Amino acid sequence: MSFKDLKISKPILRAVAEAGYDNPTLVQEKTIPLVLYKKDVIVSAQTGTGKTAAFALPILQSLLDQQDAPKKGKTIKALIVSPTRELAIQIEDNFKTYSTYTNLRTTVVYGGTPIEPQKDVLKKGVDILIATPGRLLDLHKQDIINLDYVETLVLDEADLMLDMGFIDDVRKIERLCTKEKQILLFSATIPHKVEQLANSILNSPERVEVTQNSSTSKNVAQLLYYVPKKNKIELCLHLLRNTIKGNIIIFRRTKFGVDKLEKTLLKNNYKVDSIHGDKSQTGRQDALNRFKKGDVNILIATDVAARGIDINDLDAVVNFDLPNVPETYVHRIGRTARAGNTGMAFSFCSADEKEYIKNIQQLIQLQLDIVEEHPYPLDPKAKPIIHKSKKTGSKHRKGRKSEASKKKKKRWY
Repeated sequence: MSFKDLKISKPILRAVAEAGYDNPTLVQEKTIPLVLYKKDVIVSAQTGTGKTAAFALPILQSLLDQQDAPKKGKTIKALIVSPTRELAIQIEDNFKTYSTYTNLRTTVVYGGTPIEPQKDVLKKGVDILIATPGRLLDLHKQDIINLDYVETLVLDEADLMLDMGFIDDVRKIERLCTKEKQILLFSATIPHKVEQLANSILNSPERVEVTQNSSTSKNVAQLLYYVPKKNKIELCLHLLRNTIKGNIIIFRRTKFGVDKLEKTLLKNNYKVDSIHGDKSQTGRQDALNRFKKGDVNILIATDVAARGIDINDLDAVVNFDLPNVPETYVHRIGRTARAGNTGMAFSFCSADEKEYIKNIQQLIQLQLDIVEEHPYPLDPKAKPIIHKSKKTGSKHRKGRKSEASKKKKKRWY
């Protein structure tokens, strides 16, 4: 099937071809006709399956068909709500790419950056708005954004949106839009709370499921290293020197962990940058751009900061800390081996993370390849280390009080 068969017009087809896409992916093939048919849709698809185009192309197509904007300016016809700034920026990039040969206007608004420039763009009028929930509601409260004309509302990465506590914001945004709107809900997984949200706001939706929620790419070699927690940094350096080459993302669970590893790698003369929630938006964007341009080849990230980021030609993913949610593992390694390329995933497992590995393997229905030949093996019988205080007993010397005096003493507490 080609994009032409999906009833996409020439100006959009031309932009899609120039972006290097010939044929639609499975999720696009299934979703685009439903969206053009004005159905509400729930799509369950992993990152890397081409899901942004699955809603961007039919939205542009619908707006193109009714493009004679009134002279008094454009109104927001399509609203895409995204949980993170990075993802929002990326979606805007895609819309701008595909709408090159149309006069449709797209903009993105998100927190963490000055609000005034965003207001200026909005006042000129836009057709398509991409936004994170907080900033969107902020601008609406200030009467800068009017959602009375929204025809299509897209909730992207709905599972992450709910994990980040945006459920009330999402419901509020949905109520601010017109009753007649079409809603498209995209989610990597459809846990119970996403299902509940969908049931309460979607109107007899069609479902599109692309492969099992747990699928991991066949093109990723997934290697597992059992290693004591204290030796993870040494193992990481050892592998960077001898095994892992090219563009690499290393995942850590905490911002503190990201900073610590970044300092160590910089000390060892690696070209490295990092993204996590405490960095300013421009800091995160700069790090991402440096990585994409090749100024640095290692990016260290936390999961929320890296969710949905599209980086082409990623050679390896390193799970420095294993995620406690098995689906997160699938997201992480889904960043490599995209669009038919091959990639590597290296996972470090300490004694206290063995349970996580069990859950991950259960989810993906696959045994990870254990690498035993490395300098920092974990003793197979190793138990997780539980740190206990070394202090025992009272700090007073024994025998300061007789037993009798202790009994007589009435305590006031």
